[in-house]
Amino acid sequence: MGVTPEDRRFMAAAIRLSRQHTGLTSTNPSVGCLVVKDGTILASAVTAVGGRPHAETQALALAGEGARGATVYVTLEPCSHWGKTPPCADALVAAGVARVVISLTDPDPRVSGRGIAILDAAGIAVECGVLEEDGRRALQAYLMRHRHGRPHVTLKLAVSKDGKIGRTGHGQVAITGPVSRAQVQVLRAEMDAILVGIGTALADDPELTVRLDGLQDRSPVRIVLDRRLRLPLTSKLVATARQVPVIVVGDGPAENALALAEAGVEIIGAADLPRLLSALAARGLSSLLVEGGASVARSFLDAGLVDRILLFEGNVLVGEGGIESPLVHDDMPPGFRLVRADRFGDDRCCDYERTFECSPVS
Repeated sequence: MGVTPEDRRFMAAAIRLSRQHTGLTSTNPSVGCLVVKDGTILASAVTAVGGRPHAETQALALAGEGARGATVYVTLEPCSHWGKTPPCADALVAAGVARVVISLTDPDPRVSGRGIAILDAAGIAVECGVLEEDGRRALQAYLMRHRHGRPHVTLKLAVSKDGKIGRTGHGQVAITGPVSRAQVQVLRAEMDAILVGIGTALADDPELTVRLDGLQDRSPVRIVLDRRLRLPLTSKLVATARQVPVIVVGDGPAENALALAEAGVEIIGAADLPRLLSALAARGLSSLLVEGGASVARSFLDAGLVDRILLFEGNVLVGEGGIESPLVHDDMPPGFRLVRADRFGDDRCCDYERTFECSPVS
């Protein structure tokens, strides 16, 4: 029957739904699923926190017998392999659905086309690629880990009106306003991990947790690039390491390593950035937010390991002694395009995305 405007409308709703659990589904993707009959949504579900149960099985259970003859909208190809739960493709066949509309095929080699083949073999009509670009953006972290063996990397910079990200020797400098800072908290809540350099950790003593009411339990794993293991035991990061994981990347004095480990900090031997990202992906971490500082940002950019740039532009002047931003609005690296620009209070936020063709291939 082809793709209809109604298909696009319901898929857009499924994609919005999928974002509810972004960053909360462990190694599984956060998938949205709707069961629709005669233009009415009978049931909807998103992959559960922790990754199971999957969206399709939850939605089918809610729809019950109503699923027979219905159309199912799902943001990612239904799984076809047995893991801790039966395949979702088999569950759709057993439920007697008439049609399945899919945004993206699954790059996982255990699935990749097999879920669609199961549906086809059962006589279920399948439409693929509906709102594919939107679906790809919603699942970009999962896709990056499977296709390239590393997390999807977002670089966040707060830049003053005169192109600075801070002032030497002054710790944290308020460059953006409270609305922008709240948006950054939401961004952290969607990430698997957040990374800073030891310079930022020493200068700002950040906690790097999510502090918005209702989202405190969504703080990401915190990572510090610290070759000489200088992170103070009195820092906020170390003080909270037993509540929210902290990983320090470095090879410093053995006594420093022992003291940090006894405080609950995990130590990873120093490695170059590609190997570090591969190690994080092997742990199931699919998304990484790089928050500071300037040298760390430049290192990721020079290595071609940034996939998205969020440039928050404040309306303040830092002036003399300011630290130059590695990027400004008029000096984006090749291969990035502006996908949206927003205003948060007095600040502007420009969202740049690396074009898929320019993404590094492992």
